[in-house]
Amino acid sequence: MTGRPSIRTLTLGCSKNRVDTEHVLSCIEGLYDIIPEEQDGVSCDILLINTCGFIGDAKEESVTAILGAAAEKKRGRIGKIVVFGCLSQRYSEEMPGLIPEVDAWFGAVDFAPLVEYLGAGSGSLRETGRHLTTPRHYAYLKIAEGCDRRCSYCAIPYIRGKYRSVPQEELVEEAKMLALKGVKELIVIAQDTTYYGMDLYRRRALGELLRRLSEVDGIEWIRLHYSYPDDFPDDVLDLMASDPKICRYVDIPLQHISDNVLANMHRNVDGAWTRALVRRMREKVPGVVLRTTMIVGHPGEGRREFRELMDFVSETRFERLGAFRYSEEEGTYGAAHFRDSVAPATKKRRYDALMSLQSGISLAFNRSRIGSEVRVIVDSCTDGVLVCRSEFESPEVDGEILVKCDGVENPQSLCGEFITVRITGADEYDIFAEIC
Repeated sequence: MTGRPSIRTLTLGCSKNRVDTEHVLSCIEGLYDIIPEEQDGVSCDILLINTCGFIGDAKEESVTAILGAAAEKKRGRIGKIVVFGCLSQRYSEEMPGLIPEVDAWFGAVDFAPLVEYLGAGSGSLRETGRHLTTPRHYAYLKIAEGCDRRCSYCAIPYIRGKYRSVPQEELVEEAKMLALKGVKELIVIAQDTTYYGMDLYRRRALGELLRRLSEVDGIEWIRLHYSYPDDFPDDVLDLMASDPKICRYVDIPLQHISDNVLANMHRNVDGAWTRALVRRMREKVPGVVLRTTMIVGHPGEGRREFRELMDFVSETRFERLGAFRYSEEEGTYGAAHFRDSVAPATKKRRYDALMSLQSGISLAFNRSRIGSEVRVIVDSCTDGVLVCRSEFESPEVDGEILVKCDGVENPQSLCGEFITVRITGADEYDIFAEIC
């Protein structure tokens, strides 16, 4: 026992929130015993909840988590509840009165008051410091905060503010620090990674940043997430095709293909642009895996527009695809100017149809890899099975490559290491393999 108070975190929402939690924890490492997040339910002096307020389901999850913590506090298992993040930023005036059991509320833009409340003192916030809550061999690298886009359905610009790129020098320093901690894979994230550099350098500097990150000793994979399709920089594709450290993987939320719906969404692209971009990506980076998300039931989506979306997905055959049902969010352009005209039951039918289509596409892609040998990183070992990923799978959002480790001495020692496996089978989510 150290005699220090204990703190446990609960991070909800996207990986960008996880980075925020890790920055905050890095400032208080010497002041608290930090309980690993996966030890859910362990008693603690402080429970620090990082909330999401993006869409209805995420808000509901955050509120449910806070109410659950309030019940645990009443039972004496939690000393104080401290809440920060998007939900408390968005509803800073309403939330304290609704859930008085919370001891302190903080936002999602300035973490200095939170760090000071936790006892670290003003001026202690280290922007490049990280207390990792992921497995030690991979980490998320948030290269910007906020967003200058004004997509009609999205509240993020109102919650997080204008786009603010992190200077390249700070990001390279952070990557070097993470590499010294044992990180081998960086997952580059922002609300919009494509826009990186426009505020600082007056140019799109994502390709330049990726090149500098690839020069960091110890970093072997760099993966790109959350790329906006408008003016996607071609130098990123050139680098992806030539630099083996840059994974041939792009997470690029396209949201729709119909011109009418894209216009209502304020996406600044049309269907022709979107199709041309996908073709260019596949031509310039042979074998690239594309992950995208779509929104069904957005105002303006009728039967014809949804059929166009289904045809596009069927033709394009995205290796990874997720979807959301449109929800009207207060404060957005869509809530003020459009009527949420698609019935909930229709949204569900369209969502189910889209995901059923994608299920077959994903299954076909996974089965096409049977017989191939691939380099994978081992994330964990559970019940005699190595849980792995190749450059084509991102943690938490994609399926896994499951490898039986019969006859392997001390398989736990392989966690965080690269190995070569031969793929022997597949379903729509996961792939099965054996060690070569």
